[in-house]
Amino acid sequence: MADTQPKIIIISAPSGTGKSTVISRIIDDPTLNLSFSISATNRPPRIGEQDGVDYYFLSEERLQTLRNEGEFIECVEVYPGRFYGTLHSELIRISEANRNLLLDIDVEGALSIKERFGATAFAIFLEPPSLEILRERLINRATDSAEVIEQRLSRAAYELSLAPRFDIAIINDNLDRAVIEVADAIRTFLRKE
Repeated sequence: MADTQPKIIIISAPSGTGKSTVISRIIDDPTLNLSFSISATNRPPRIGEQDGVDYYFLSEERLQTLRNEGEFIECVEVYPGRFYGTLHSELIRISEANRNLLLDIDVEGALSIKERFGATAFAIFLEPPSLEILRERLINRATDSAEVIEQRLSRAAYELSLAPRFDIAIINDNLDRAVIEVADAIRTFLRKE
């Protein structure tokens, strides 16, 4: 493992808020020295997703085995029967590269990481402008059924209630501005000792 503990940057948001887009715009910023942590999940891959690139796609049995063996630094059942988590091996991989860890995880996992790693972790909550706009974004994304969209909106209301527990909340009502605000917040955090 590297000599110094990497900083952990967490970005959480309700599904459809633009989190992946924001991350794709900041990940290569050399001033942030970030490496993306690949999450593990037991959900099946969507069209175009690749194992080990988008997620580590695990069987239910394999995920539960790794969970029981303590191989996750966080693992949460985000939807009934659907688990997402961060493997300890990702922290090691990125730390050995002397990079800062960028996590794209759900709110419960984010708060768990924040509690576990304290001042080493910085939690950003990306908010949609409103639940109605979020509904429109989810519908326009055209990747989920109406039932799944309603599940996501219900989950979003719960996630929004946890936003005050994050270090900072940024509203994504203008993508370019949100990207700048997220990058600036991370830079400020990284300058702290």
